[in-house]
Amino acid sequence: MEDWKSKLSDLLASNPDIPAGDETTTPQPAAKPAKKPRLDIILDRKRAGKTATIIAGFDSDTDIKEIARSIKQRLGAGGSARAGEILIQGDRRSEVAQLLSELGYPSRLI
Repeated sequence: MEDWKSKLSDLLASNPDIPAGDETTTPQPAAKPAKKPRLDIILDRKRAGKTATIIAGFDSDTDIKEIARSIKQRLGAGGSARAGEILIQGDRRSEVAQLLSELGYPSRLI
């Protein structure tokens, strides 16, 4: 009794329409881009009397330090990225929402 793999290779070798090789080529489905989470943009006034814009809701595998660096640089504002949140100094909610939409992140103002 022949092994099924040898039978398959014999069948493939006898058919000229199928390209030679160990496996037949099957088209791979197009990979969906990873859906980005919806981010919350919050105004915080509890930081020593100063206002701050907080961006929360990132996935754990997102590089928030790189996103924070980009936002701070484009706004010309200070801030930090800690514990899954980005803090931007001042009330910059609308500007942050626009920058996040350019980066492909859906957001909502709270």
